[in-house]
Amino acid sequence: MGRIVSVQTSDERGGAEFANANLLAALRPRGNDVLLLTNMPDAAAGTDVPVTAIDLGPKLSRRSWARVIAQMPRTLWRLARALRAAAPVDVSLLHFKKEQLLFALLPKRLTGRVVWAEWGPVPPRLRGGPPRLLYALAGRRAAAVMAVSEGTRRTVVEAGVDAAKVEVVPNLVDVERIAFDSAARERVRAGWGAGPDTFVVGCISRFQRRKRNDVVIDAMAAVDGDVRLVLVGDGDEEAALRERAAGDARISFLPTQSDVAAFLSACDLLVFAPSPTEGAPRVIILAQLVGIPVVSTGPEGAEGLIPAGAGTICAPADDPSALARALAAYRDDPERRRREGAAARAATLASHDPERVLAAVERLLRGTPA
Repeated sequence: MGRIVSVQTSDERGGAEFANANLLAALRPRGNDVLLLTNMPDAAAGTDVPVTAIDLGPKLSRRSWARVIAQMPRTLWRLARALRAAAPVDVSLLHFKKEQLLFALLPKRLTGRVVWAEWGPVPPRLRGGPPRLLYALAGRRAAAVMAVSEGTRRTVVEAGVDAAKVEVVPNLVDVERIAFDSAARERVRAGWGAGPDTFVVGCISRFQRRKRNDVVIDAMAAVDGDVRLVLVGDGDEEAALRERAAGDARISFLPTQSDVAAFLSACDLLVFAPSPTEGAPRVIILAQLVGIPVVSTGPEGAEGLIPAGAGTICAPADDPSALARALAAYRDDPERRRREGAAARAATLASHDPERVLAAVERLLRGTPA
């Protein structure tokens, strides 16, 4: 296939960065030459993926769009220089909107075949008016689009990208490697000061306003007993969330973890607080493979991933009382936790076939017919 250059820069940390690094790591032993251009080299830590550091400024958002446009000439120059250094580039794999728009302005001799990976629904503001026009025009440059879920695929098409280019490719997960680790459970829980009967709730998230982690913190006030909440992540809302949790010694914060399976093994349950634009959250899949149930504060991203009898989607959504009731029910029923955790793992093993996922990715990258 030649060289695949994946460009992924952000001023936030989340599942997509690590999912992409894992995808590149899985493609490499299949004979693919890969390179990751990123401002977060640690996303590839623990893999053999070659990384080149590049700073392309903040992600495109309502708050950053003016700065992104003002910096565009310098950003394009940096990007072109990095691509020339990586030449020959046969495929450019793009993950975020800013890179997708920038690559539409670069000559094909620098970019090669352009493929998009959409990890979640296209934001509503890009599905209408001038933003939709820009996204659709950039989409003409994309030879193919990998959408992580059917819901994501629908929004890409709604935003003006040719439906024939868009195919659903689920998250790649090493289902053989991700499993419950009893030794890690004992070690990690000891570090937290959690006893064998402590009900530990984990939450892995980006700390930003659209992720309703405030609901998770507020729910803890109504859950009594030997319970702990451990929130993992970072983001611009971290200070506000810490202030919201102040005074409750049962709530603690940790930075993004490199060994997610060890963290999840130490938990009895995962709470997921979705944003309105979730795709197929990788953290849900990982928790299910470890064998713990997932409770989502709302349906976004969880529908289709949490089967009946293998977790809970709260209703009404983003309601602290509804979440508190769900947590209390799991706290009081260890057998239910074991039963639903086992069902979740079985369902995820059945729905994710790494060989099929990688074959689909390679076909779209190469441009070969199905």
